[in-house]
Amino acid sequence: MSDSTKPNYTRAFIVVTSLFFMWGFITVLVDSLIPRLKEIFELTYFQAGLVQFAFFMAYFFLSIPSGFILARIGYKKGMLLGLATMGVGCLLFWPAAELRIFEIFLLGYFVLAGGMTILQVAANPYVSVLGDARTASSRLNLSQAFNSVGTTIAPIIGAMFILSDNIYSGDEIGLLAEAGKLAYYASEASAVQGPFVVLAFALLALAGLVAVVKLPDVLDTEHAGSYMKAMASKRLMMGAVGIFVYVGAEVAIGSYLVSYFLDMNMAEAIKNSNWLAGISSSLLNTTDLASIDAKGIVGAFVTFYWGGAMIGRFVGAYLTSVLSPGKVLGGFATGAVLLLAISMSSTGLTAMLSILAVGLFNSIMFPTIFTIAIEDLGDLKPQGSGILCTAIAGGAIIPPLYGYCTDLAGFKLAMLLLIACYGYIFFYGVTAKRNLA
Repeated sequence: MSDSTKPNYTRAFIVVTSLFFMWGFITVLVDSLIPRLKEIFELTYFQAGLVQFAFFMAYFFLSIPSGFILARIGYKKGMLLGLATMGVGCLLFWPAAELRIFEIFLLGYFVLAGGMTILQVAANPYVSVLGDARTASSRLNLSQAFNSVGTTIAPIIGAMFILSDNIYSGDEIGLLAEAGKLAYYASEASAVQGPFVVLAFALLALAGLVAVVKLPDVLDTEHAGSYMKAMASKRLMMGAVGIFVYVGAEVAIGSYLVSYFLDMNMAEAIKNSNWLAGISSSLLNTTDLASIDAKGIVGAFVTFYWGGAMIGRFVGAYLTSVLSPGKVLGGFATGAVLLLAISMSSTGLTAMLSILAVGLFNSIMFPTIFTIAIEDLGDLKPQGSGILCTAIAGGAIIPPLYGYCTDLAGFKLAMLLLIACYGYIFFYGVTAKRNLA
């Protein structure tokens, strides 16, 4: 086909990439709520990890049904359904914060993630087929780079609006007069409600954009394939394990960074360092760090974890276009293992910077594993995407397991679990092209 007759997918690519930004932003904003909920409800690290369990179990329960739906209604309607469901999930945070009921928070997380599940099952394979199959990994890395723009901005928003004020313990609340309690509860509710109501309206606007833009129909919905056929692919199933451990490790790190830094007393170290205090002040838009809670001070630095992923994905979009995606994947997994080993064996600034830098090496893992796994599936891509998105449930299993290990042995030794996860990703990267049908 000549260049003049090739379809132009630029507009479709831009619209779908905007969805990647939105779900990246929301996913990490959820992380900002974890240390806050831990203090509000006085949870253990394991109980706090249940927030991610509720969020990511939606992928386990809903990804394969989403694949069935997608195979019949097409990519565009699937994206619209996902955005609408995400909006409902965001609105559930209003009664959850108003009533201060942890279970409603968990329900809101589950519904929000349910919509995100539908969106990911639709959007990831859609990007992979918008052009030449040889550059599918590069395209998905580029879309995921804008996902990382969202994840980079979200920690700053979370630190400013969700983590920056002081949270009272149950005993402290008990000492307040009734009027003081009501004022405190109202303040706590508004800190959560505001950001998520704004997100609900943003999702509605984005759904309107997707609805009016013409997206090419690149899926044969008349002859949908079966999951059993897709599961016969060894490359796909090993890729699903790779997605499981990758998402689990990335989310575990992101979810517990604030707690890890607090455990190392990094808030005081930051305030006592002119350049670190300057960075924190700039990110939080304040000149008075003394008035900011320790969670907010260290939470601002989480943006560098997700920012590294953003930079790495832009770089990865180029690397995977000129090098074997499997080799790039193996190299980045090696970097993640080395940085975790450094953080385990050090303290203070070295431990903080090394674990933040893991984000750079996380960058290309999801899109590269994803495109390698579905490369040869043809019209079975919706089913393959459903299986891979089911494996995102690793974010439900590994973070609370990491929290449990931390309760038992501390943050440092618990990182051995994360190193094992990245070890498997290295294995998949270097073997994915060898005799995997």
